[in-house]
Amino acid sequence: MTSRPQAGLLFRLITYVILAPLVAISTTFFGCISLVCGLWDKSGRQQHFVAHLWARSLLRIALSPVTAVGLERIKPGPAVYASNHLSYYDTPVLFATLPFQFRILAKQGLWKVPFIGWYLNRSGQVPVDSKDNRSMIASLGRGVATLKGGTPLVLFPEGGRAATGQIQDFMSGGSFMAIKAGVPVVPIALIGTYELLPIHTYHLTPRPLLAVIGDPIPTTGLTTRDAAALTARVREAIAAMYDQYRKPLL
Repeated sequence: MTSRPQAGLLFRLITYVILAPLVAISTTFFGCISLVCGLWDKSGRQQHFVAHLWARSLLRIALSPVTAVGLERIKPGPAVYASNHLSYYDTPVLFATLPFQFRILAKQGLWKVPFIGWYLNRSGQVPVDSKDNRSMIASLGRGVATLKGGTPLVLFPEGGRAATGQIQDFMSGGSFMAIKAGVPVVPIALIGTYELLPIHTYHLTPRPLLAVIGDPIPTTGLTTRDAAALTARVREAIAAMYDQYRKPLL
């Protein structure tokens, strides 16, 4: 009865002493490389590749391999990729898994974080400022411009990490941008990242991870009045995949 708590305490110590410093070192190392690439990489391809390497390094440090399911459902061209949000590790999982260059829609506060913020700024990611309606509309406009420019957009419609591991309500911004740009919404269910690193927790619990890509949901013929209904459909698809693939991992 005492061996399991002792093992948990031991691994928590290992996280604080070894794994967390390795995460910081990796983020600093690849952040510096990305900054250098940003001096000439106007397309963002090299910076995105550096982010891919960074993400893979973080997953290796966490001893948590990720398996992608449904990659064949990804079609060429821009789309809004909407994912549930469980952990700080969600972003590394998406950068390590999705086989194309994309931009992320993220809270503007992240632009103030050293190295991460510098990468976000220099690589053309899209900040979201929800302070007021004018700022939010401007943020959505930048997202629509990114999509119309031919670059896929990745976002978390919940707007923040789930405190309980259960999928929260979705905001309609992603659906709005998809409809305005005339691109599909692709639902993604991330499984295992909550158990790996829940909110308000600072030690890792290694485990296998899954990224499940669903069927694209078209927006042809929709108007912005349909954004709420489209958002509900996307949430339903992600919740169904999450429940289906999570149970075998429990």
